[in-house]
Amino acid sequence: MSMIRVAQTARQRAMTLMGAVNSHSSSCPCHSCSSVQNPIQVAKNILRKGYATPVSFAEEKEYAFEMAASSIRYGEGVTREVGMDFKNMGAKKVAVFTDKTIAQLTPLKLAIEGLEAQGVPYAIFDNVRVEPKDTSIKEAIEFARNAGVDSFLAVGGGSVMDTAKLANLYTCYPDADFMDFVNAPLGKGLPVDKRLHPLIAVPTTAGTGSETTGTAIFDLQSHKTKTGIAHRNLKPLLGVVDPLNVRTMPSAVFASSGLDVLCHSIESYTAIPYNERTPRPSNPLLRPAYQGANPISDIWSITALKMVVEYLPRCVKDPGDHFAQGQMLLAATFAGIGFGNAGVHLCHGMSYPLSGMNKNYKHAGYAVDHPIVPHGVSVAVTAPAVFNFTAPANPERHLEIAQIFGVDTSNARKEDAGPILSEAIAKFLVGLGDQPRGISQLGYERSDIPSLVEGTLPQRRVLMLAPEPEEVTRDSLAKLFEQALEY
Repeated sequence: MSMIRVAQTARQRAMTLMGAVNSHSSSCPCHSCSSVQNPIQVAKNILRKGYATPVSFAEEKEYAFEMAASSIRYGEGVTREVGMDFKNMGAKKVAVFTDKTIAQLTPLKLAIEGLEAQGVPYAIFDNVRVEPKDTSIKEAIEFARNAGVDSFLAVGGGSVMDTAKLANLYTCYPDADFMDFVNAPLGKGLPVDKRLHPLIAVPTTAGTGSETTGTAIFDLQSHKTKTGIAHRNLKPLLGVVDPLNVRTMPSAVFASSGLDVLCHSIESYTAIPYNERTPRPSNPLLRPAYQGANPISDIWSITALKMVVEYLPRCVKDPGDHFAQGQMLLAATFAGIGFGNAGVHLCHGMSYPLSGMNKNYKHAGYAVDHPIVPHGVSVAVTAPAVFNFTAPANPERHLEIAQIFGVDTSNARKEDAGPILSEAIAKFLVGLGDQPRGISQLGYERSDIPSLVEGTLPQRRVLMLAPEPEEVTRDSLAKLFEQALEY
C-alpha cells in the first residue's frame, strides 16, 4: 500500500524545527547555562497557550489599540432627517425611547414627524428614568421585546440613550440572563458577539457623549452602586447631534451635563497609556472598549477639555448664548469619542456609589420626583481630590491640563502638579455656581466612607485605568473620599 504524505501545517513545521534545535545542546556558555530558561521552550509554551495576538516573551501588556465610534451628523435641524434614515435602511418598526420631560418637547416632536412623513411605523416608550436603575432598564427591555421592533431611536440625554442601548441588546439576546453582560465582577461581563439592531441616538443634553460610545450605565440596586455594560457593538449606528435640541436646557442641567464632559476629557487624557494595560487579550473580540490613553483619543479629549473650559461658563450664565451651546454639544461628542476608547478612571469609579447610595439629596434644577445626584455632579465633586492624587504618576499631563484652565505653569515644579491642578479645578467648579463643594454637601459623612469604598471597589473596569502613583486600595480610596468631603 502506498503511503500518502500529508503536508505539515505552519504550526507543525515550526514545532518540528524547534524540536530539532532543542535536541542539541548549545556550545555557547551563555545559552547552555542551565539556570536560564531555554528560549525554544519559552516559544513552545507560548504556542501552547494559543494566543491569537502576538505576545512578548517577557510580559503580556497590551500592544495595540483600536478606535470605534458612531457615525456623527451635526447641524441645526438634522433631527428631522431620522425618518429618512430609517426608511433608507428598510426599518419595519422603530422603538422610540424618551423620558417624560422630552416627550413634551420639540426634539421628540420633530423626530416623530420625520418618521410619519416617511411612513415608518413606530412605538413609543416614554418611561425612561433619569439616572436609570436596573428595574427601569428591565421595564424597557420588556417593552422592546413585546413591541416587535427591528430598529431603535433614542431622543434624550444619556439616560435615554443608555436605556435604548440595553433594550436593543437584550432584544437581540432574548434568552440571556440580565447579569450575563453586566461588567465583571458584579456580572459575567460576556462579550457582545453579534451585531444588534440599528440604533440612532439624538442627544438633548450636552454631556454624556453616549451617542458615540458602546457604554451604558445604570444603578444596580442590589449592590447600591452604579455599573454598566460596555462593548463596541452597543454603540449607535448614528448620532444625530442637533444644536437646536439643547436650546431649552436649564442652566443647572447644562452645568451638571457639562461637568461630565469635563471629567470625561481629563480622565481619559490622564488614564494609563494603552500599552501599559494588562492583560493583553487573547482574541481581539476581548479587547475592552476602555483601553487607556492613546494618540487618537488624546486629540479628541484635549480638544473637548479646551471647549468645556471656554464655553461651559458661558452656557450656564447666558441661556441665550446659542453658539456656546452648540460648541458644548460638540465638546460632549468629542469627549465621547475620546473616553469611549481610552476610558475613565477614579472620578467615575467613585461617583457610582455616590449616586447609588444617595439618601435624599436632590440637585436644584431637575424636575424629578425622587432624590438625585446628577451624574456630572457626582463625578466632578471628587475631581479636586482625585487629580491631586494622580498627578505624581504623570505630572507633565496634569500641568498641561492646568494650563488649559488658565494657570501659568512656566515655573511650576513637577511635584506641585497635583495641588496646582486641584486648585484650578476647584476654582472652575466654584465659578459655575450652585455646585456642592465636596461630598459632605451631598449628605455624606466620615462614617459613610467605608460603604463608599466598598461601592467603588467593584468598578474594576475603570479603576484599572487610574494612573497610580500608588496602588488603588481600600486605604487609598478611603483617603480620597475623606479629602473629597470638602474643597
